Amino acid sequence: MDLQACTETLRARVGEASGLGATLKFDCGDAGVVFIDGRSIPNTVSNEDRDADCTVGVTLEHLTAMLAGELEPATAFMTGKLRVQGDMSVALKLQRVL
Repeated sequence: MDLQACTETLRARVGEASGLGATLKFDCGDAGVVFIDGRSIPNTVSNEDRDADCTVGVTLEHLTAMLAGELEPATAFMTGKLRVQGDMSVALKLQRVL
């Protein structure tokens, strides 16, 4: 799955109201970013590289695995496959989206 496919998948899952109540960015390094604005109504998902309440550093491969249900976010965090910067409570709400 490429970055655009991940963006579209997240857009479908977030919908108009994610319950996130914050901004979150998946930073996939050279592959790009996926930005979720859970404050806007309706919620938006884009590839803009903006400041976020929480930034999740993850490879595109691991993001794809999480979206496919092959990797649990908590497991990814515990095994160092993703890094969280900023508001950890926002990262904990990821389970609603993933």
